[in-house]
Amino acid sequence: MLRITELRLPLNHAEDELRPAVVARLGIKDAQLQNFTVFKRSYDARKKAAIVLIYTIDCELATPELEASLLQRLAKDQHIRPTPDTSYQFVGHAPADFRQPDDLRPVVVGFGPCGIFAALILAQMGLRPIVLERGKEVRERTKDTWGLWRKSVLNPESNVQFGEGGAGTFSDGKLYSQISDPRHLTRKVLTEFVKAGAPEEILFVSKPHIGTFRLVSMVEKIRADIIALGGEVRFEQHVTDVLIDDGHVRGVMLQNGDQIRADHVVLALGHSSRDTFKMLYERGVFMEAKPFSIGYRVEHPQSIIDAARFGPNAGNELLGAADYKLVHHAKNGRAVYSFCMCPGGTVVAATSEPNRVVTNGMSQYSRAERNANAGIVVGISPQDYRQDGKTEGPVSPLDGIAFQRFWESRAYELGEGDYKAPGALVGDFIKRQRSKVLGNVEPSYKPGVTLTDLQQPGFGSLPDYCLDAIREALPAFERQIKGFSMKDAVLTGVETRTSSPLRITRGRDYQSLNTKGLYPAGEGAGYAGGIMSAGVDGIEVAEAVGAAILGVKAPSIKD
Repeated sequence: MLRITELRLPLNHAEDELRPAVVARLGIKDAQLQNFTVFKRSYDARKKAAIVLIYTIDCELATPELEASLLQRLAKDQHIRPTPDTSYQFVGHAPADFRQPDDLRPVVVGFGPCGIFAALILAQMGLRPIVLERGKEVRERTKDTWGLWRKSVLNPESNVQFGEGGAGTFSDGKLYSQISDPRHLTRKVLTEFVKAGAPEEILFVSKPHIGTFRLVSMVEKIRADIIALGGEVRFEQHVTDVLIDDGHVRGVMLQNGDQIRADHVVLALGHSSRDTFKMLYERGVFMEAKPFSIGYRVEHPQSIIDAARFGPNAGNELLGAADYKLVHHAKNGRAVYSFCMCPGGTVVAATSEPNRVVTNGMSQYSRAERNANAGIVVGISPQDYRQDGKTEGPVSPLDGIAFQRFWESRAYELGEGDYKAPGALVGDFIKRQRSKVLGNVEPSYKPGVTLTDLQQPGFGSLPDYCLDAIREALPAFERQIKGFSMKDAVLTGVETRTSSPLRITRGRDYQSLNTKGLYPAGEGAGYAGGIMSAGVDGIEVAEAVGAAILGVKAPSIKD
């Protein structure tokens, strides 16, 4: 097959115009094009009045000879090449007579996107993984999460952060990433999602997403597949210790005192497993502090974003609700950028600890809510969150957690309890004054927003350098998206869980630097950010585990 990239057609072209465009692009007769499929569809909206669709097309020609001659004739055309093989190839499979003792099955700790795909790949290789998830199964977890949003009741073990599906379940369900993917592992993730009930369009649209309601049933289906292949998924199983002997992991201990023997343990913890991070640090597992970002959620009417991005084409069904990606380098040296933008979505309570406030964004598949929201966050370094007042020397890997907790507790105070979040109008924030009355933008955060002054002198809702940088960035973003600094837009604080504040460092074999058999993976370990990158990391880690058990070479392991 041949692949055509950068095939451009007008936004409102008729469906039957695509085939003639392919034929014309190849310079062949219609009868010579046996079949074609859309591999990817994106858009170019730089000219709002003349938005174009950009296709990547895989073409099946009448004969192999015709394909060969076309490739020779069009050798200088970089947009016509043989279609790459995007099918997934396993590193190996357990033989039919493979006898794996129950106490030496691989263990996966955590059942978010990373843990799900680590367990799925291990199960598909015939290695019968045991999954240990501290939270509840996804439907029970959903009830607990709604309990916080509607009744201000937090379950510390079952919430936005903990439970089947991980934090990605209560998000926009974005299924795209900027990671390098030479092996097309993102295709494996998308294919498994489609098998589990996702719409087939996620295989070809440029920015696929699913939304929470669909993710719930999909996660259940993948869990059923893992179990059918011999794996186990055990809920409300909180790992409180790792068993290490002579630098090699030998199993884990659960909160109820039970021990599970295992020589291969995948740590797919998620970025909020703070007690587990502390335990690992105390056990001597190598980890280090890493940068992350903090800030607020900002909400605008979605119509403002649609008009700014799409102009007269706002509302077009193919374009959907508009998103954005912004960055500003402030005078104080800080980078301010938009994070996890959720078109037509809501701001949600995402804390996992009592008496702390954390915000995140979520959308359903329809992206039909009135407001758009995004994190507006500031990059910080480990030197920013040290607790000893020093400016040089090593930083404890746990200092970032203390830093997060400080500002989450401060947000709870400013919100005046019951998990209400502190908020301010953008216009008041820029003028450094307290917000007292909402304008035309109704904040979506539940359990509710308490209007306040986010910049109280000496003790605001974020460090002063963050406040200064965000105040400077908002008008700058106005130059890219008209209406972004509108006075009625709402800031809701605080966003602190953008990524893990530490990295459980691993080597090229995907194992901990000083604890063999321990495989740090995904967001919590500092190796992913979002559903897709976490899923891909889970696949690569599972390959490394499978290769070690089966005695083969994993393509993900570099010499």
